[in-house]
Order: sequence, then C-alpha cells, then structure tokens
Amino acid sequence: MADHVAEHPAYPVGLRLSGRRVVVLGAGQVAQRRLPSLVAAGADVLLISPSATPSVEAMADAGEIRWERRRYRDGDLAEAWYALISTDDPAANAAASQEAEDRRVWCVRADDAEAATAWTPATGRSEGVTVAVLTGRDPRRSAAVRDAIVEGLRDGSIAAPHHRRPRTPGVALVGGGPGDPDLITVRGRRLLAEADVVIADRLGPRDLLAELPPHVEVIDAAKIPYGRFMAQEAINNALIAHARAGKAVVRLKGGDPFVFGRGMEEAQALAEAGIPCTVVPGISSTISVPAAAGIPVTHRGVAHEFTVISGHVAPDDDRSLVDWPALARLRGTLVVLMGVENSGAIAAELIEHGRPADTPAAVIQEGTTATQRRVDATLATLGETVRNEGVRPPAVIVIGDVVALSTAPTPR
Repeated sequence: MADHVAEHPAYPVGLRLSGRRVVVLGAGQVAQRRLPSLVAAGADVLLISPSATPSVEAMADAGEIRWERRRYRDGDLAEAWYALISTDDPAANAAASQEAEDRRVWCVRADDAEAATAWTPATGRSEGVTVAVLTGRDPRRSAAVRDAIVEGLRDGSIAAPHHRRPRTPGVALVGGGPGDPDLITVRGRRLLAEADVVIADRLGPRDLLAELPPHVEVIDAAKIPYGRFMAQEAINNALIAHARAGKAVVRLKGGDPFVFGRGMEEAQALAEAGIPCTVVPGISSTISVPAAAGIPVTHRGVAHEFTVISGHVAPDDDRSLVDWPALARLRGTLVVLMGVENSGAIAAELIEHGRPADTPAAVIQEGTTATQRRVDATLATLGETVRNEGVRPPAVIVIGDVVALSTAPTPR
C-alpha cells in the first residue's frame, strides 16, 4: 500500500532474506527496532558499529547477529543483498549509500529517506498475514493504517464472510480475563469472532457476547440440562457434540481456563473423545484484580512471593487440600479466590496458626468492571467486614502487607 511520492510511488515487495547477507551500519535505536525482524526473517546479519545499545549487544552475545566493533569501511557491503544505514556520521552514511548504489544493494537510510533506494514499511503480523504499509513521508500515518488493519484481522472485523481463514477444528478453551472485555487476549477475541457456538460461564466477560454475529449460538453453561449427568460432565458432552457436528466451538471462561476453571477436565474429556483442543490462556484475576484496585501482589522489600488459594471449601472441611498451617507461616501475599462465604473461617484459621491478626487485607468485588469496589480490613476483622459490607461474589481477597502499599488506580 503506497501513496504517490514525488513522481513515482515506491514498488512494494517482500524480501526473502533467509540465509542471505544483510549489513547493518550503526547500532542505536533504529537498528534496535529493525534487527529483530531481520533475525526473524532468517537473514545472515552483519552489524558494523563501534558501540551498541544494551539490547543490540545482547542479540550479538546470543549469537543472533555477528557484530564487528568498528566504523564503516569501503567494501563492507560486498556480497550484501540488503543494507540498513543508521549511523550518526553523515559522511559515513553518504559513503555507504554510494557503495550500495554502486553494488546494486537495496539500501535503507535512517537519516535521509530521499537518498535511500528502499523504504521500510510499517509492518504488522496476524495469524500468518503480514501487513506492510507505506505512506511516503508520513511514518505516523503508516503506523496508524497498519494498526487498524492488524487489529481488524485479529478481532475478526476484517475477515470477509466468504473468505474466512481456515479454522482449527475442534474446541478452543478461551480465558476471557477478569471481567473487563478489553482484557481478553487478542487471540481469544479472534477465535470468538470465528466461532459458530460459544459455551460461556457466568464469570466470562459478558459484554463480548453482545458483539457476536446473530448466527452464533451462545449457550449459558449454567443452563445446560444435565439430568443423570453431573454439570461438568454435561458441559463436556455439549462441547464434544457441537464439535462433532462440525462447529467451531469456543468455551469461554472467566480468568484463565487452568486457574480454578476446570479447564484441564474439559481438555481431558476432549482428548479422550478425539476432539482437537486449543487452549488460549487468559489474564487471571489473581493478579489483575488486585492490580486494578492498586494493590501489587509482590513488592521489593515487602513480599517476595504470592500464593493463590481456592476458598470455596472451608478449612475444616474434609475435602480441603490446602495446608493452612504452612500458609500461615508464609510472609508473602495470599490471594484467595471464591472465598467470600468462608472468609471468616479462613482468617481465623490463619490467625490460629500464626499469621498476625493485624495483617492488612482487602476484598475487591467485581474487579476490572464498572461496578468494581474495594473493601479494606485486617485479618482479624475480615469475616465481619465482608458480612457488614454485603460483599458478594465474584470477589478476590488479598491478605498481606502489600495491601498497605496500595495506590488509587487510574479511573477506567
């Protein structure tokens, strides 16, 4: 894509540089931005520069590029297929540019686009598609157009109805994130846009469902009839049945599928049925909800670890798998999910086994959403505070000194 510049537009082309010599002169910010793409293209990169940024130096140390620590000399572009000139020496840039012209090496110049024989487009990638945009002398416009196209490809809004990408058959277990629809991953959003059937949990980001086309069948997992089956078994059977019918199925969960989300149970059921399964991780509420409320789960000099606990089973319940005495001895942060109902019992158990009663605690209800609210307490008052404040699930409980460090989050 190119605008007319001067008399003739640039001719767009994709260079296949695998195994071919590319010479980069200068190792500053321009080279730092361009080198990863050259390495990803498989180019044999020779970097010539007396110094380099730490990131570029790390690439050389890792063997991704060859670095000669010196200034440009005539003849450096011999055997090169492509050159990037980005030094801070105008005379060296001009000399290297002339050598490139003489040797017929396509050359990009960071200091003088008009003197270059090639321009670097604004480039983006999405699922095997490379988007390269040229708008002449306006790199910001190039980047804006690129971003719009790539975002459209990723969220499915540019996928033409009659030219859809080949879909991976089977079921995608998609983590929808903590609640804010903007916090689903790019891949998760794209798979939703391509789905025929979506089986959603109550805690999944509901606003995303409203964006789906009318032909998509949306099934509330809580309302799947299960008769003689357990609820989870009924959900597994529904996933298998729709996938076997040739449908693209998305199982949309809140948070991450493998963090108290029974994602592995569903993945195992699909594997046993011979149904391909794609797992798309999600942003877990264990760290995102405290962050949205201004609480870091770790902080230098305060907490070097954080532990995530399921609180849906009370500490004195025979089904509990949690070592509560060991948890009480930890000095770091405790993050409790599904613990509203048992918050008082959990706090009492921790205090009984040695966690100080005045340890700060916070409860964040409906984190990252427009109805988010935060209630603060101490470990001793946690249960009473949850009752008095009428806290309801979903809520995340944070226990530890990091709660006292919190700052007011930026409004959404």
